[in-house]
Amino acid sequence: MSGAMSWPFLRLYLLVLLYFSANSILNVIIPLQGESLGASNTTIGLIMGAYLFTTMFFRPWAGHIIQKHGPIKILRIILIINGIALILYTFTGLGGYLIARMLQGVSTAFFSMALQIGIIDALSEKDRSQGISLYSLFSYMPGIIGPMLALGIWQEGMDYFTVMMIAIALFTGVFGYSAKMEKDKNQPVVKSNEQGVSTFKSYSQLVKNPFLFKCSVLMLVSSSVFGAITTFIPLYAMQLKNGNAGIYLMLQAGAVVYARFALRKKIPSDGKWHSSFIMGTMFILALAAQSVSFSIMGGAIFFYVGAILMGIAQALLYPTLTTYLTFVLPQMNRNVLLGLFIAMADLGVSLSGVIMGPMADIFSYSFMYMICAILGVAMIFFAYDRRKIFVG
Repeated sequence: MSGAMSWPFLRLYLLVLLYFSANSILNVIIPLQGESLGASNTTIGLIMGAYLFTTMFFRPWAGHIIQKHGPIKILRIILIINGIALILYTFTGLGGYLIARMLQGVSTAFFSMALQIGIIDALSEKDRSQGISLYSLFSYMPGIIGPMLALGIWQEGMDYFTVMMIAIALFTGVFGYSAKMEKDKNQPVVKSNEQGVSTFKSYSQLVKNPFLFKCSVLMLVSSSVFGAITTFIPLYAMQLKNGNAGIYLMLQAGAVVYARFALRKKIPSDGKWHSSFIMGTMFILALAAQSVSFSIMGGAIFFYVGAILMGIAQALLYPTLTTYLTFVLPQMNRNVLLGLFIAMADLGVSLSGVIMGPMADIFSYSFMYMICAILGVAMIFFAYDRRKIFVG
């Protein structure tokens, strides 16, 4: 095994799996616990959204700091912060959940950037898309069993939740401390005093840079749809006959994992904009959201078909856009701009809770998911681009 499948990288992917296993449980437990404590959908959405809103804020800083100090040093500090956040969940209420989500957001900003920058720097261009795809794959693998495990914890009692959070915090910290990443010798060296733009000035590149703008808008809107699904599915499933949130999230995560592995070599890795590929992905996203929306009338079959389609869309979109940007962004400030792009994904998930929560309170979950489908259709048209700077 070589390249993206060599043992050093497999160790990194296993670390990703351990790190994100807590979220697969928290994504189910927090909405259920919030409802049991009398919280509205708006409040639940704010608590869930606080995690990635904080992550979004720190992403660009993470890219800059990691480029300056290296991913390994930052990673070891971040694992301690993550452990504190997970333990905080075990003895606090909704207010403590909000603080813990924000601490998790800070740690995730640096953790994911450290891992992805390390993978990008250590792999050759031909293996880069596989490395990013496998990183994303292992971040979703906990979602296969995590939701069912969370429902079991909820039924048995929160004592099991305490044991699980402490165990995840300890195992992730111990395993992550020995992680190693080495830069590919064929990649150009960028000195710290050659940063292209400052972190603050880089925000303007979200609009000025056409590549970053297009990818960021697609990621922002798509993540809003992904986030709305994750946040409110545990509550929406209760309204459906034969609907089960655990099975839905398991199917969705399973589809992500299968598609990421089976299609990892199909993801473009040539620095060109493939309109048909991305438009097709956005069509799958829109169809998935509409299937979930229609399931309130059509039955559970549409609910679970929507889960599979949503997983496929998630599997394809993020590694495709991220890989494309690694080719077209300027090398001197690539890490900072990649941080901004990933921050748009975080912002989308945060907005899904803040905006879609009140919409579900005012109208219904089904109506809210129909709006998500409409947003997906709009992105099909936005993804089309035949300009020479894009297609090469």
